[in-house]
Amino acid sequence: MAGGRIIGWGTALPEKVLTNADLSTMMDTSDEWITERTGIKRRHIGGSTASLSVASARRAIAMAGIDPASIDGLVLSTTTPDRTVPATSATVQNELGLRCGAFDVNAACSGFVYAYVIAQGLLAIGAKRLLVIGTDTLSRITDWSDRGTAILFADGSGACVVDATPDAGQLLGWDLDADGSLEHLLYAEVGGYIHMDGKEVFRRAVRIMVDSAKKSLAKAGLSVDDVKLCVPHQANLRIIDAACRNLGIPLERTAIVLHETGNTSSASIPLALFDAADRGRLQNGDIVLLVGFGAGMTAASAVLEWRNP
Repeated sequence: MAGGRIIGWGTALPEKVLTNADLSTMMDTSDEWITERTGIKRRHIGGSTASLSVASARRAIAMAGIDPASIDGLVLSTTTPDRTVPATSATVQNELGLRCGAFDVNAACSGFVYAYVIAQGLLAIGAKRLLVIGTDTLSRITDWSDRGTAILFADGSGACVVDATPDAGQLLGWDLDADGSLEHLLYAEVGGYIHMDGKEVFRRAVRIMVDSAKKSLAKAGLSVDDVKLCVPHQANLRIIDAACRNLGIPLERTAIVLHETGNTSSASIPLALFDAADRGRLQNGDIVLLVGFGAGMTAASAVLEWRNP
């Protein structure tokens, strides 16, 4: 059964930067207060989900050095589509000049891992080349007068081209999960703003991230000692630290871009993963653990054996 490997990637962030100091002029907060509680220093705001997706995808396609016409399918993970209908992936497909199936996946902050695992399934049944994108524009559904959420959320995108391989490919183990009974902890009504029970989300997030990661590692036949780099959802530095400590993975073996990007939901994991790759932190054969959680509450993890393009 065919597997897959990432042959190119790209990211995109809006030009506008909103710092903690900027937020302190909008509400009762400060750089010290935000940094201590979240680890975030600044975030990028602006653009549409389609425009950021197109930008990151073009970079991924250029890096891969491929003809866009060779792409068999587009999977876009987003919880902030530009319209109710059609799916934003259709807009992105058209802008990129693709002629293939295209659909959105909404698993909130776990979405990129969901999309990547789905892409692996498509490769296993005959697809040859797929484009996987994680994009969110959370600033559009953030109440900028609410200190509990406004300090966290931001916009961004990450994309990758995944090619079929004759062997099992990069994906060694995976886990997808959800507990709909907890959806009241983090949600946004249609046309409304994000509401979050921060303390309870923190408690649940650490637990489900650790549980999902252990399941993926068990499926891969590996332990945390084998993990060269952990790439967690960039939600909050306290959550990342607590989850990694519970797993037994030091922060030195963790990819973190949260301080520069804030929480970008579906874009969170690809932004951190591809930043690490661009910085030379990954070598052929390295074991990489992707793990996230999101509204729903969803959880997702994947164990990859890294292969440089």
